[in-house]
Amino acid sequence: MYVARNKDNLSVAQGQINLDSWMADIRRHVDALLERFFESKHAEAEALSPRATELVTEVHELTMRGGKRLRPIVTAAAYRAVRGPGPVDATWEVGGALELLQAYLLIHDDWMDEDDERRGGPAVHYAFQKKYGHEHLGASLGVLAGDLASTFSWELFLRGRFPSAKRQDANALFVRIQKEVFAGQQLDLMADEDVERMHDLKTGSYTTRGPAELGGLLANGDERALRALRAWSAPLGVAFQLRDDLLGTFGSSQETGKPGDDLRHGKHNAVVSAFRKLRPRDEERAVVDAVWGRADASDNALRAATEALSEAEAEVEKRLSFLADEARSALACGPFDDEAKQMLEEVTQRLTDRGS
Repeated sequence: MYVARNKDNLSVAQGQINLDSWMADIRRHVDALLERFFESKHAEAEALSPRATELVTEVHELTMRGGKRLRPIVTAAAYRAVRGPGPVDATWEVGGALELLQAYLLIHDDWMDEDDERRGGPAVHYAFQKKYGHEHLGASLGVLAGDLASTFSWELFLRGRFPSAKRQDANALFVRIQKEVFAGQQLDLMADEDVERMHDLKTGSYTTRGPAELGGLLANGDERALRALRAWSAPLGVAFQLRDDLLGTFGSSQETGKPGDDLRHGKHNAVVSAFRKLRPRDEERAVVDAVWGRADASDNALRAATEALSEAEAEVEKRLSFLADEARSALACGPFDDEAKQMLEEVTQRLTDRGS
């Protein structure tokens, strides 16, 4: 099969994008940009005070430790859909800013949830707690590190290569994304019953909806194109988080590294919400309650709980499938070329059927 490479090093085979290679290129470019960015931030911090480099180091390590760069990929795919064939290098700074925004949110989320681990390493506040042997100091430094990541995110975002006519809209969108995340996090902390609304605000805002619209703005998209991107990305964001809820509840150790983690942490996710709405029998409820929110629950108790949740699992899978189809239907009606639709369809598949 003939495979061509365009000038941005993105694979095209018989007129079709090789998405694996394309995504790898996105990750490589964004990672390189972030490394250059952090190099300059370390130098700035050193000039302020040698101790100030500690915060930069923790943000740097978390940002570059794992992560699939899904948000830069969505941004680049949306840009390509609106702009047409060609390089997507104009999205790198915004993609990097979204990764820094995620780092900020993860740092604070881990502190709020009292989680000690993130992406196979220590959570930032926990790393500081261990380093200094002081719980409150470690938590305080973790909050500061999150604040610094937020500032870094804005710093890189303001370098984004938006057309001058779209800059104000882009800035307003970046503000709105963050306000929605905060509202969603509040709903999560309060175990609000409207789980899908929480997912749309907390996850969809900065994982699919925001990145897609930012990509459209970078490409100088008109209102019709932006509407199509919103219609595609809104149900996709909720579907993405529903898959995450399913993995967090039922995923194997190979898929998540922490099977049943959502149950043991007492997370009010879509599976638990569906279970309660099904009005389970008292004995089924007791089996789930024996695990939910109990970090020391045994593996046997966890297995019994997941079996009791099987009907709820089916309900969430059904809803996820409906939302994914809704995203695909919106995509089919979008004003994009066939190759762009294929790419966005593949992104839809990866976000809803991912293995981790």
